[in-house]
Amino acid sequence: MLWKSIAVAASVVGVLAAAPAASAATTQAQDGPWAAGNCPPGLLCIWPNWNHPPEGPVETPSVLTNSEWSGYAPAFNFYNYTSRNAEITWSYNYLGTPLTGTICARAGGSGDLYVPMHVTKVSWQPRTC
Repeated sequence: MLWKSIAVAASVVGVLAAAPAASAATTQAQDGPWAAGNCPPGLLCIWPNWNHPPEGPVETPSVLTNSEWSGYAPAFNFYNYTSRNAEITWSYNYLGTPLTGTICARAGGSGDLYVPMHVTKVSWQPRTC
């Protein structure tokens, strides 16, 4: 019985020793703090609100695109599930003053806009941003 317990403990240690390498590879493949959630492969997804469960956002995205896009959609966080870099143009009204800017959504990356705002354009970038 003692040998059986030692064998089980050794197999658990072997699994745990292998786990960090696998999780490190996953972390390196993803450029950003969040997983893709319900963003389909091949699309850039933008969600209107803060939600970062371990699997990624699960609400309905306000923008789903893999081509040039323009409009006016609520935005807070994003996941770029493509192999290209995208530039997201945003707008925000701060105490009556309209502000605009851009943020890079790297291929395979995620991020957020820090406060809820609106996306007005998505452009695809052939260069590194």
